[in-house]
Amino acid sequence: PKVMLPVAGRPILEHIIRNARDAGITDILMVVSYGKEKIKEYFGDEIEYIDQGKALGTAHAISIIEGMANEFVVLSGDTIIPSKEIKKFVEAKGIVVGAMEVGDPSCYGVIEVEGDKIKNIIEKPTEPSSNLVNAGIYRLDEEIFDAIRKTGKSKRGEYEITDSLRSLIKKREVKYSVIKEIYEIGMPWDLLDANAALMKDLDLKINGIKEKNVEIKGKVVIGEGTVVRSGSYIEGPTIIGKRCKIGPNCYIRPCTLIGNECHIGNACEIKNSIIMDGSNAPHHNYVGDSVIGENCNLGSGTKVANLRLDEKNIKVKHRGKIIDTGRKKLGVIMGDGVKTGINSSINVGTIIGEGAFISYGALASGNIPPRTMVY
Repeated sequence: PKVMLPVAGRPILEHIIRNARDAGITDILMVVSYGKEKIKEYFGDEIEYIDQGKALGTAHAISIIEGMANEFVVLSGDTIIPSKEIKKFVEAKGIVVGAMEVGDPSCYGVIEVEGDKIKNIIEKPTEPSSNLVNAGIYRLDEEIFDAIRKTGKSKRGEYEITDSLRSLIKKREVKYSVIKEIYEIGMPWDLLDANAALMKDLDLKINGIKEKNVEIKGKVVIGEGTVVRSGSYIEGPTIIGKRCKIGPNCYIRPCTLIGNECHIGNACEIKNSIIMDGSNAPHHNYVGDSVIGENCNLGSGTKVANLRLDEKNIKVKHRGKIIDTGRKKLGVIMGDGVKTGINSSINVGTIIGEGAFISYGALASGNIPPRTMVY
């Protein structure tokens, strides 16, 4: 599940829970659906869970806690908000909707305001009236449940909390609070931005074995059982997990997260990337500005391009649409269990589905479906 993807050494969801507790929230109720077993296995009994069953939208998820809380804060599982911002909602009164300013509001629920009150919420308008949008954090009370009961399905076939709030706005005061710092993981490359931002407060912590002639610059975390071999050069902020094999003679650049039991080998360079558990770049590889899933293996000489020759923004094809990522540099988004052959190349902005094979000497480009062989 997306909420369990790693950012700065922890699942997205763990950052959210830690920030909520730091903001003064002691009772946490997690509404779970897809991937609930993996979530429960990770967090154990420290969290109270309630099963949504079939996911029918945000309003539906909130409705199933009726009778369990009269006043509460709602946090989205794919949006990391610092504790100082969450605390404003904990200390507020009444119903408050979190708002954020964005460059392109047409993809969000746009908030129309008057003073400190909300006049209307318009979902994905073609001509937005402002750049203030719904940030996905709410302070609610028990009146929301009656509003949800009167909420019909949206065009997407879901019960949307914005529709419920829109009906409440006609009856009572609904305020908003602007959030200055927020990390929304809507697209895979958003992981890279959140990862870099959340690494800024790292402390140097080396629990593994460091051989002679290893150079470490800045704040670097190295997990237990990891061996960093001679000739390796590591620049922080960087996190390397447990039981990894690093080097010899590799270069790991800032804002890189390497999971547990990974192998980054001889003559390899990794830059501003997330490499998940059990994945390897063992021989003569370059990986930049990329997200590599679990249990992937890059053949010797596999290189990932991360910059267009004309240095324009990188665009990707997603669900039949061309999307401007807004990034000058973006390598590959690689699903779990992908394997590449020797001397293969991966073009900028390539998305590779899980279990795909990129044959020796092949060029992977565009959107490659899961379990596909590229010759």
